[in-house]
Amino acid sequence: MDAGCGDGYFSLTASVIVGSDGKVYAIDIYETSIDTLRKVISDRSISNLEAITADITGKTPLASESIDICLLANVLHGFVENREVEGVLKEITRVLKAGATLAVVDFKKISNTPGPPLSIRLNPDQVSAIITPYHHRKKKVIEVGPYHYVAVFNKE
Repeated sequence: MDAGCGDGYFSLTASVIVGSDGKVYAIDIYETSIDTLRKVISDRSISNLEAITADITGKTPLASESIDICLLANVLHGFVENREVEGVLKEITRVLKAGATLAVVDFKKISNTPGPPLSIRLNPDQVSAIITPYHHRKKKVIEVGPYHYVAVFNKE
């Protein structure tokens, strides 16, 4: 599941990675973004990617404990800023299987670099403090380029 997928950049890559044996759910609240992704899915005849318009801060149409991996890419800081973390993490926890992976990609807290304002960026320790109360155990943090890191968690 790509939660807060936007135009589906990561979702499209994930659909290639999981291949015909897997399924990717791309979820975003913005209908325009989902419509754009649906057109790409149709144009490319992608059969393992489903684009869903839904508010990840509430209940999505996904079944409980149905997801192996959830990606939150460049969106957690926005959920924090908008005070939507509780809804998002409750829903993610609901749909993830026991032992499943939650990967949080976000911008490093570095001045004068691309991304959101420095004041709302989260460092990996802040991300861990936000995620772990929702029954996710931190596995590792990896730097992914000059501007991003990924914090990886497993659902307990």
